[in-house]
Amino acid sequence: MRKLALILLFVIASVPSLMAQKSTEIDWKFLSKVDFVDKYFEEYEAWYLFPEFSEPIKKLDGKKVKIKGYVIPLDVEDNLYALSAYPFSSCFFCGGAGPESVMSLKFKGKPRHFDTDDVATFEGTLHLNTTDLDTFNYVLQNAQEVE
Repeated sequence: MRKLALILLFVIASVPSLMAQKSTEIDWKFLSKVDFVDKYFEEYEAWYLFPEFSEPIKKLDGKKVKIKGYVIPLDVEDNLYALSAYPFSSCFFCGGAGPESVMSLKFKGKPRHFDTDDVATFEGTLHLNTTDLDTFNYVLQNAQEVE
């Protein structure tokens, strides 16, 4: 009986950590709930759009999420990839979309080969970037392709 109680206690104690590992599925409409203000950056001597994330988005900072989009290989040798709400021809840096429609993919390991505009779903830890102007406002860390 004592063994059974210990096993039951272990299972109950493990449930919250198992549940915490589950990812939240998000979409680009959700990520569009961000405002931008012009902010001057001395080091670049230029004005840039600075994100002011909504509270629901802030709650997912550092959490495991899943999102689907168009893969844009930026520099395959250096493992630099972006995920976009739109195909390359309409994406943030090529078309008329905003910075909320693209995120950096930081892979856990070396990813498989992706062609521009491959549609894929990724899971990883969402990081809200407000300081590094050399990367996007949304970063998916430890990204892994799923489904």
